[in-house]
Amino acid sequence: MAKPKHRAITKIDKLIHEPARLNIMAYLYVVESADFLFIMRQTDLTFGNLSSHLSKLEKAGYVSVKKGFVDRKPHTLLRLTAKGRAAFDEYRKNMKSVFKELPS
Repeated sequence: MAKPKHRAITKIDKLIHEPARLNIMAYLYVVESADFLFIMRQTDLTFGNLSSHLSKLEKAGYVSVKKGFVDRKPHTLLRLTAKGRAAFDEYRKNMKSVFKELPS
């Protein structure tokens, strides 16, 4: 019996594929940087849930989190790293391949 080909779906980055993290990555992909509260509102995630997902993305080196103050108020700025941008590009390419492999 012939060994099956590696299917594109096996190459999908599972860290990005989780819906909340995919949403975060997609928003950050199209902007240079974004405020934590903006991403929280856009994704409908709670403060704690967004923080948890960002921690995983930051640990993987996909997102940088810069904390500071604006007018004495805490401010958190998020951006994709070069590694994160490359991973998202690869994710998009692999997802397109998944759909191409499906029979019509």
